[in-house]
Amino acid sequence: MGERALEVLETGPLAVVEDLGRPGLAATGVGRAGAADRGALKLANRLLANSEDAAAIEVTFGGLAVRARGRQTVALTGAGAPAEVDGRPVGHHALVPLADGQVLRLGVPRTGLRSYLGVRGGIAVDPVLGSRSTDLLAGIGPARLERGRVLPVGPEPAAFPLIDVAPVAEPAAGTVVLRAVPGPRADRIADLSVLTATAWTVSSRSDRVGMRLEGGRLEWAAGGEIPSEGMVSGSVQVPSGGEPVVFLADHPVTGGYPVVAVVLDADVDRAAQARPGQAVRFRLVAPPWRDR
Repeated sequence: MGERALEVLETGPLAVVEDLGRPGLAATGVGRAGAADRGALKLANRLLANSEDAAAIEVTFGGLAVRARGRQTVALTGAGAPAEVDGRPVGHHALVPLADGQVLRLGVPRTGLRSYLGVRGGIAVDPVLGSRSTDLLAGIGPARLERGRVLPVGPEPAAFPLIDVAPVAEPAAGTVVLRAVPGPRADRIADLSVLTATAWTVSSRSDRVGMRLEGGRLEWAAGGEIPSEGMVSGSVQVPSGGEPVVFLADHPVTGGYPVVAVVLDADVDRAAQARPGQAVRFRLVAPPWRDR
């Protein structure tokens, strides 16, 4: 039998390879990137007994189809897209065996936006700057997946899976409430209460760079753009048009629009699962470091 791999038959709207990204390189102009929903990636790897940062396939809004080359064990996490192997339904958050030649297909998720297909051994494409993550903004890492791409799978880890099903809730279908702390440039907005008073809607222009919101306007106070400064995931940036953007995995490392709030790191994964048309509200909370 040849080398173990997954052959991409269909990609859906977007499928990319992601691990936990490239931390610590922002000072050199390289963002972290990595999985938009880090918890979902870690769960897939935990089920498979991989290292938590093993690379997997991130699938946006379903539509992925892959054929196993060699026997594989895979796990699906994140948005609960209906899945089948050679026409037989299989579940999420569970171990799924694939025999050589079998085809796994994903439909459109019931809720949420991004699903993760992990494989025992991890996707073993060549790393770039220490990571196998695709950074679509910077153009770093493996290219977005296309039909016919063959993804090598690494050797199976020595550890064996300890559980075969994880009882994890799927992403919420209703309003997504994001906790945030006031940002470093909150004073650049005439009335910050508009951020929490508005029922925002996720725009179809959202992507891995950021979740763009519609449905209201945050007016700038006196002054315009500010000198570029560092950005982090979860930053709520307000361009001149007044509609906020929540930065996600592929965000730029600097920006010149005011950051009026920062979503708690614990809620960034939930923001990454909000789909176009879904309602989003913000709740300002005290900075967690005040309790330390």
